[in-house]
Formats: sequence, C-alpha cells, structure tokens
Amino acid sequence: MFALDKKKIIDSLRDLPEKTTLEEAMERLYLLAKIEKGIKQADEGQCISHEEAKEKMEKWLK
Repeated sequence: MFALDKKKIIDSLRDLPEKTTLEEAMERLYLLAKIEKGIKQADEGQCISHEEAKEKMEKWLK
C-alpha cells in the first residue's frame, strides 16, 4: 500500500464541497493516492515512453 502525507489528505478533503458523500471523499483520496504513486514511479524511472504507450494501445485496440 502507498502512504500519503496527512497534510495532503486533509487538504484534499478540504477542497470537497461542504455537502459531499463518503463515496466522493473516498474517490478523491483514491485518486490522490494513484497520482502520488504514479509520480513516485516516474521519478524512479518506472515508466514507458510515449511511443511505447502508443504501440501498446494499437495492439489493445485491434
């Protein structure tokens, strides 16, 4: 599991509208976690080039 800073979690929840559902809050935190994980992976060089992504997409869409 990927850990988030408490401050980022609180800031993200503060940005939600006053009236929101638990599901919306959970979706926001899940999205934040995925973004942070992706940034970490990119910083560590665990990513593919744009060209490689296009090639994979072409195969998937056939």
